[in-house]
Amino acid sequence: MTLHGEGTEATYDRAGFGAPVRLGERPAIVVVDLSKGFTDPAYPTGADLSDVVAATTALVDAARPTGVPVIWTTIAYTPAELHTVVWLDKAPGLRGLAEGSAAVEIDDRLPVATTDHVITKKGASAFFGTGLAAVLASAGADTVIVCGATTSGCVRATAVDAVQSGYPVLVPRECVGDRAEGPAEATLWDIQAKYGDVISLDEALAYVAGHK
Repeated sequence: MTLHGEGTEATYDRAGFGAPVRLGERPAIVVVDLSKGFTDPAYPTGADLSDVVAATTALVDAARPTGVPVIWTTIAYTPAELHTVVWLDKAPGLRGLAEGSAAVEIDDRLPVATTDHVITKKGASAFFGTGLAAVLASAGADTVIVCGATTSGCVRATAVDAVQSGYPVLVPRECVGDRAEGPAEATLWDIQAKYGDVISLDEALAYVAGHK
């Protein structure tokens, strides 16, 4: 719904949304759920996210020489949690993300280092019920670059919680993916309006390259 016949852009501009974030000096990259259950279309929860994997790999590789920390997340459920986590009543397809299964392994094409943190989560946000906030604080991070899947689900939830935790948020468009275009595009529009800056991969590469 728009007011007084205004278009969406004009309505949001009038309300004061969409200003650029204030970037910090110590970014961290959080790669959300690029596990096989999401990047491989053979899984019911998956889609072909090969382009997202490639773009995220490029960003992580560029971040390594500059010392930008990289944190990975995956969703995995124990046998008990498969029957008790309320979210799984709404999204029963996620029951395929069983702890110890291939579906919850980070995609083999991604450059996960032994020195990286890998966080297992149970909900949409990478912050909820995990140690991510403590990891970012110990790394001295002051900006969070969010990559991963899915754009309309766990990426969005992580971006919202990041800004609510006091971090400026960047979302490189090429580094996030979804199983459907409509929800993904709507989500990126909403993140840009309210929670962070949706940027290009080239902009993200330039940003991490400047932190040596």
